[in-house]
Amino acid sequence: MLRMNVIRIIVVSAFMLLSGCATYQPHNLGNICDIFWGETDWYEATRDAQRQWGTPIYVMMAIMHQESRFVDDAQPARPWFLGLIPLPRDSSAYGYAQAQNPVWEEYRRDRGNSGADRDNFEDAIDFIGWYTDGTQKRLKVSKWDAYGQYLAYHEGRGGYERKTYQGKPWLKKVAKKVKRRALRYNQQLKTCQTELDDQVDGWF
Repeated sequence: MLRMNVIRIIVVSAFMLLSGCATYQPHNLGNICDIFWGETDWYEATRDAQRQWGTPIYVMMAIMHQESRFVDDAQPARPWFLGLIPLPRDSSAYGYAQAQNPVWEEYRRDRGNSGADRDNFEDAIDFIGWYTDGTQKRLKVSKWDAYGQYLAYHEGRGGYERKTYQGKPWLKKVAKKVKRRALRYNQQLKTCQTELDDQVDGWF
């Protein structure tokens, strides 16, 4: 009997540990309220990033949606030679924000946070706020301009200055999608933000 009880405790403990380590993956990506109610820590982290950098929550979340669909370990598809041999990926982009190695290291240095991880939501959303803030300062693109901010995010600030996006009609269409999603997220957030604030901050 004692042995069976010990086994049960071990099994239950292992299950709880695995459940606690599971990465949150929102199901309804089209509704920002559903996303945040599924994981209020995400809302708190995004609100903190907005307070730090001034970029609206709905703009940052629309950019992240486009980049990774909120998948923590998202990466560009790996090309294959003859369908058999895996080749190196074309980009070092990784994680929620799809940040590439050089700019992520720049972010780490600037924030004094060498432990920041691209597959950590809090770090990734702070990165997007940091990047959009830098874009506004350097390129004068409004933090409320989801279309322009996404173009600069995708092409890099230097690419945006050179207007590389002008030769990419497909990218302009994607940026318009980001703009539409940001507008939709903004309208949705207005219906649930007060309750989210109460949930995060407590009632008293």
